[in-house]
Amino acid sequence: MVGLRALRVAAMTAGSVGGLSGVAYTLLNTQSRQARTIIGVPRDLPFNADGVYRPDGTGPVALSSTDVLRFAMFGDSSAAGLGAESPDRLPGVVLARALAEESGRPVRLVTHAVSGSRTTGLIPQIDAALVDPPDVAVVMIGGNDVTARMRIGTSAALLAEQVRRLTDAGTAVVVGTCPDLGTIRPIPQPLRTLAQHWSRALARAQTRELNRTEATSVPMAAILGPWFRDRPDEYFSPDRFHPNGDGYALAAGVMLAPLCAAGGVWKSSR
Repeated sequence: MVGLRALRVAAMTAGSVGGLSGVAYTLLNTQSRQARTIIGVPRDLPFNADGVYRPDGTGPVALSSTDVLRFAMFGDSSAAGLGAESPDRLPGVVLARALAEESGRPVRLVTHAVSGSRTTGLIPQIDAALVDPPDVAVVMIGGNDVTARMRIGTSAALLAEQVRRLTDAGTAVVVGTCPDLGTIRPIPQPLRTLAQHWSRALARAQTRELNRTEATSVPMAAILGPWFRDRPDEYFSPDRFHPNGDGYALAAGVMLAPLCAAGGVWKSSR
């Protein structure tokens, strides 16, 4: 999800405005190398379990039906589910099964999310999806924008622009805003505090821009940050960087109600 070298470079850039001292520069540089050594480089791709999920809990299956609820996942590794221990623990699968149960309809899951994506990466993902627009969609993006030093305002505006492409096509969209990067323990202090500050600032900007669209935003950092901060052994995968299946279950849990409401699954809530 995050490039530690880029985060360190971003810290250097921010600090230089106020005259970052040589000692501080050396500290952040050392901390970035330390975190990269601990975390390593992800070598595995996320599982893929796209297909149709039935209300009885079976799936994925090949099913041709006109009554299928089309559901898509967009974004980065948090949407793709990197770190989940098995396909059935992917956030998209958890949500697809829950949508099928709540709606009483089969749900076809298509995952467009790509690990490492920045908000600019939504453009080709949504290009592909608009060939056959989904009925409902989840977008989870932002962490890589922080480490890539993308301007917060530019990033948030681009997110809203891409979300509008989906809503204009008739898709109900729920966006999980940027997670709290300050919960990632292998990032030492004070680098972790900088990561937390920037990620939360981006999340607020994303929410402001999304409020001008028809999408629903979910503040992932505010809701999930305390869980990941206080119980990292339970919710992070072995790389201590990406969530595990339980972490993704938490994320899916806070996304489900807004997704059902936005998609008209719970008719009484509209």
